[in-house]
Amino acid sequence: MKKYTFQSARLGFRNWMTDDIEKMAAINANVDVMKYFPSVQTPQQTAQFIERMQLSFNQNGFCYFAVDNLETTELIGFIGLAEQKFEADFTPCIDIGWRLAKSAWNNGFATEGAKRCLEFAFNDLNLEKIVAMAPQINVPSIHVIQKIGMKRVCTFYNHPYLLADERLKPCELYEIAKTDWLLS
Repeated sequence: MKKYTFQSARLGFRNWMTDDIEKMAAINANVDVMKYFPSVQTPQQTAQFIERMQLSFNQNGFCYFAVDNLETTELIGFIGLAEQKFEADFTPCIDIGWRLAKSAWNNGFATEGAKRCLEFAFNDLNLEKIVAMAPQINVPSIHVIQKIGMKRVCTFYNHPYLLADERLKPCELYEIAKTDWLLS
């Protein structure tokens, strides 16, 4: 039985397990899933990512959570929160992000999960503000960002993981404050 930190109607959010590496590596190796990233990821890169997320979970009580479909108990990707410290006018900050298996697309999971993560961030972690960022061409993610009530702040060009790829360089920054979330 998997132990969830919290749940939404259809999703379970939890810390990562070593058993998740193979499934997440398959998600990270899918060219459609990684369309708005510089490249697909190797199993070793996925394992390193999972180690970083476990460390964040243990230190901060949050991470890009492993997300299971509660109906099937299958890992479908991640949705969650991460501390960003790269050099920018808006860092350090806590951002919300997601990556789901292609088989989980078009079911409303990203929106449902992101809304639940905002609830966790503001009610349980008592955070004051959450940001989201995506390359301008990543229209599907920007659509989810807008659906969860985040407001556009600016365009920026210095995301360290995207600098080498001109098509990904212009990124949109969105944010939502706890006070605005409580009013929605």
